[in-house]
Amino acid sequence: MKRKILKGLLSLSIGLSAFTYTSAHAQTLGEIHKKQAENQAKKQEKNAEIKDVQGQQDQVLEELQKIESTLQQTLNDIQTKKTEINDTKNEIQSLKDRIAKIQKRIKERDAILKERVRSMYESGGAVKYLDVVLGSQNFGDFLDRLISLNLIAESDKSILEDQKRDKAAVEEDKQHVEQKLNSLNAKLQELNGLNDKLSAQKEAKNRLSASLKKKETHLHEDVTSIEEKNQILSAQEKAVKEEMARAKREAEQRKREEAARKEAAKRAAERQQERHESAPSPAPTHSEPSVSANFIWPANGYVSSPFGKRFGGSDFHPGIDIAQAGSDNAISAAASGTVARSYLSSSYGNVVFISSYIDGQLYTTVYAHMSERAVSTGQSVTQGQRLGTMGNTGHSTGQHLHFELHKGEWNYAKSNAVNPIPYLR
Repeated sequence: MKRKILKGLLSLSIGLSAFTYTSAHAQTLGEIHKKQAENQAKKQEKNAEIKDVQGQQDQVLEELQKIESTLQQTLNDIQTKKTEINDTKNEIQSLKDRIAKIQKRIKERDAILKERVRSMYESGGAVKYLDVVLGSQNFGDFLDRLISLNLIAESDKSILEDQKRDKAAVEEDKQHVEQKLNSLNAKLQELNGLNDKLSAQKEAKNRLSASLKKKETHLHEDVTSIEEKNQILSAQEKAVKEEMARAKREAEQRKREEAARKEAAKRAAERQQERHESAPSPAPTHSEPSVSANFIWPANGYVSSPFGKRFGGSDFHPGIDIAQAGSDNAISAAASGTVARSYLSSSYGNVVFISSYIDGQLYTTVYAHMSERAVSTGQSVTQGQRLGTMGNTGHSTGQHLHFELHKGEWNYAKSNAVNPIPYLR
């Protein structure tokens, strides 16, 4: 009778255990499926943003091409004007040389004219001209003297007119060239201003283009992150199934072993009673919890960064950092479980995710920034098994292990992360 009751209780216990595993399993997978659907919606939204940003980029690049074309034309115009200015400066220099020669002739004429005036003043001016004519010896001499006087008068008149004409020409040419130079300098200043304006526009457009490219890059990173997140969640789903099945098998095995132990103890007691042996009843024994029920430190070293808020509260650290100098610092599994994912992440670097199902509770441990990984996705690991070596890969600023413990599945918001230290022994 006692045996029937014991078997019934054992069957009920196993049945309740199976029900508990099934319910927890369905709940965990349901949460994962929900998060996958949310991530897919976010991915579609990010893709739409990327398409919009790419359209803005095309428009900006088209404007940049127009500005570049206008800028090049302006630079060509500036070069042309600079050439014209150089030619004008050469022309001015030639003119200065010409002016110097003309001024020399003017100076020489001034000397002749001054001498003529002085001579006329000393000889009495026009009266002496009459004495020269009246003093002729004969008519032929008279004509010669008259022609000579006319030539002198014409020469004086020509000198005066040449002086006037040369001075006027010099002033006019000089004024003309200076006006042209002033005009070209003004045009050059205007073109330089336009060049500065276009350069500023080009710089602004380049900044806008760079900003759009940066935004597009960040969106692509977000999409990559979402895809990576979905891959992690999918891997977790598979690992959770395998881990829960493994945990169920181990629990059932422990229960069978416990039932067999109790049955053996009962039979031994019955045999003792039949033999009328007065022996004390065996002290009740309790099965020791599996070593996987506790977490061990995953690496030797010191905690260089604790769990929680840091950097003045502006950053939340979802795990602990364990650091130790050296080149061969082994990383071990904190608990037995199934490797949900082992891969190279852009942020985590070489990282291993392990799903562990302990006493009806799912835990996820994360081991990041390793220099190399010694386990692969889907592999079953035991507590203390080597996972890799401490490193400095991914978003890391020095050799250390970034260790996370999640009470439940890992998610991108790290909402299930707990402080690992109270769980470690």
